Amino acid sequence: VPVDVKAERKQRLAFSWIIQSARTRGERRMAERLAGEILEASQNEGGAIRRKQDQHRMAEANRAFAHYRW
Repeated sequence: VPVDVKAERKQRLAFSWIIQSARTRGERRMAERLAGEILEASQNEGGAIRRKQDQHRMAEANRAFAHYRW
């Protein structure tokens, strides 16, 4: 059931997606991985952005169930 996400949770999710995507990158050092992922995210690319788009796609697909709040 899609629901609104509070601002604090939005930030936490974004940081965790960036870190998870950075861990899968091929650079040698974590600082380089994080820098690359942040640069790609600023250009609307990269693993974290794909993850965000997947979440939005799922929420849109389940929009019909939004009135169910138990």
